[in-house]
Amino acid sequence: MHFQHSDSIWRDFPELAAGALHVGGVRSNVSVADAVARFQAIASTALATRPEGELVEIQAWRRTFGRMGLKPTQYRCASEALLRRFRKEGDIPSIHPLIDLCNAVSLAFAIPIAVFDLSRVSGDLEVTRAIGDELYETFSGETEHPEPGEVIFRDAKGRAHARRWTNRQSGHSAIRPRTKSALVVAEALHETATADIAELMAALEQAIGSAFDIRPTSALLSPTSPRFAIVADAKASHAERL
Repeated sequence: MHFQHSDSIWRDFPELAAGALHVGGVRSNVSVADAVARFQAIASTALATRPEGELVEIQAWRRTFGRMGLKPTQYRCASEALLRRFRKEGDIPSIHPLIDLCNAVSLAFAIPIAVFDLSRVSGDLEVTRAIGDELYETFSGETEHPEPGEVIFRDAKGRAHARRWTNRQSGHSAIRPRTKSALVVAEALHETATADIAELMAALEQAIGSAFDIRPTSALLSPTSPRFAIVADAKASHAERL
């Protein structure tokens, strides 16, 4: 399968920087507490001087949501929602080692990270604009249809695995204890996004590799190298230049 952003997304959001990572051999019985604490400490330091809404990474997503016709304080990108909860509660509940790591890295970099169980994704996955007939499943099991033109993560069977771009993922492809293979996607639009996504992906690849004793593969995506190929063996995943 492949992951990519559509040509129209790159055209409409030329400031986008993105990274994709394939994790094979996922397990739920590993400890990531030390790594999570390290990344959360970075977030705590950043939040000690200003709230999440003043971070440049979050401000860029707020502007983007505004361009998409969404009220930024009603629909928040995933990293802003995480930072807001972390600032108020001082911690993020543990869900699964892979999710816990990705949430902690998202906090540290203030950049939204999506994680999908690949066994629940049909064919290629693309960030694109919705037609409006796609099926989206909430975490409570209810079904919705995205608005026409809404930015979604859509698979080959027309299932939406995320709505409003980085606002809300689908319960259908959420990571579960039985998950074995996952796709991780990070996206940013602020001025230093390209460098920050590269740093984030390196940090995430190291943390995941250490925790799960595996070798995840990642790629930085761009208009000239937009497609990430995922095969059964994670070592063979790569970005394709089109």
